[in-house]
Amino acid sequence: MIPQTFYTEIETPLCAMRLTADGENLTGLFMLPSHAHAPEIIEKWEREDSLSLFIEAKAQINAYFCGELKEFSLPIKAEGTPFQKSVWDALLQIPYGETISYGEIAKQIGNPAASRAVGMANGKNPISIIVPCHRVIGANGKLVGYGSGMPRKIALLELEASHSLPVRRIIGEAANGEFIPPVSGTLKDIPPSPNLSLPNLF
Repeated sequence: MIPQTFYTEIETPLCAMRLTADGENLTGLFMLPSHAHAPEIIEKWEREDSLSLFIEAKAQINAYFCGELKEFSLPIKAEGTPFQKSVWDALLQIPYGETISYGEIAKQIGNPAASRAVGMANGKNPISIIVPCHRVIGANGKLVGYGSGMPRKIALLELEASHSLPVRRIIGEAANGEFIPPVSGTLKDIPPSPNLSLPNLF
């Protein structure tokens, strides 16, 4: 029997988001507009705004964007391959306000030659923000790739940097353990992509 999928949507200072759940666990957090779900798929789901899990998730997401919450405490269940799940588990270990390279995650999961595969698994993460794939960067601290658009990745990193240490630490090979300044500028300076409306968080 195929488990029932419930969904709801939430407005955040960054964008609208869609949450999905199986009733007991959060299974997805997707930024909108998104092509992750075809209309015919959504039609098979049940919208349930009053689900207690969604109410708690919305409260924690709102607290995150207000800078009041740095670690989520929600039951989650992400569907994927064993390799993808190992990458997503590693993402959950990245501290708030810090970043790590794809190569360092590959080392952590015992497959140092799998940086590219780590990047692909990172892009398949179905529970954005809560499983913080936005905290993963390329070699030498370069910001690369984000399924929901680079302006949103920058916005999330800026938000976390503004509520943590004056500088954000890059873990591992990107900066050899040294401290480097957070992404320059503020959210007000981030040019949105042509299809993205990025409201100010401050």
